Amino acid sequence: MPSRSDSSHPPYSRILLKLSGEALMGDDDYGINPDVVNRIAAEVKELIDHGIQVALVIGGGNIFRGTQLAKGGLDRVTGDHMGMLATVINALAIQDALEKYGMFARVMSAIQIHQICEDYIRRRAIRHLEKGRVVVFAAGTGNPFFTTDSAASLRGIEIGANAVLKATKVDGVYSADPHKHADAEFYPYLTYDDVLHRKLDVMDATAIVLCRDNHMPLRVFNINKPGALRRVVMEGNEGTAVE
Repeated sequence: MPSRSDSSHPPYSRILLKLSGEALMGDDDYGINPDVVNRIAAEVKELIDHGIQVALVIGGGNIFRGTQLAKGGLDRVTGDHMGMLATVINALAIQDALEKYGMFARVMSAIQIHQICEDYIRRRAIRHLEKGRVVVFAAGTGNPFFTTDSAASLRGIEIGANAVLKATKVDGVYSADPHKHADAEFYPYLTYDDVLHRKLDVMDATAIVLCRDNHMPLRVFNINKPGALRRVVMEGNEGTAVE
């Protein structure tokens, strides 16, 4: 578990930030809220200005969820491919916002879309990070039946991130949904096996097992809380730590 730190010696030097598609909606019912995207870009810039290397994985649930339509009869593989394309849309929106804040950003897709983004190549991604560029990973793992949570764990491990940061709409991990259960218990620290055995809604089991087996620290925090991302990265004392 990272120790409390001051801003001159942050516990993390390279992070993988996992954003859900829903996080980009703000208070809207669908799509991308420009104010939310710009706020996230501004917070990422603060990290870049402190020399932190930042990569992102973004979901596509604000646009399309293949699993939901699969329940209605749509072929699951087709639905998952459509969901991958939704993540590319979100990645391009984030890239645009990052560049408007003066950062260099690269979208790297697990499926080939050469006209609008690069192919994901691990060594190239690491080189982008070393040059101070923000890397936005799109299209999940490129495979159906795998979530963007699993993609976040996988990419974080591949690029040698110090931690995977899961951005949510609550302050961390609770025993139940705190929006529905006022008595829900907040967990400041959990082990990977705690999450699996208690079936806590953090990330899917594949993502948790990937982190556990590769000793990748995971931290869950509220992306809507002002300054939370900075505190997670610069101080290491925000949200729930899973190790």
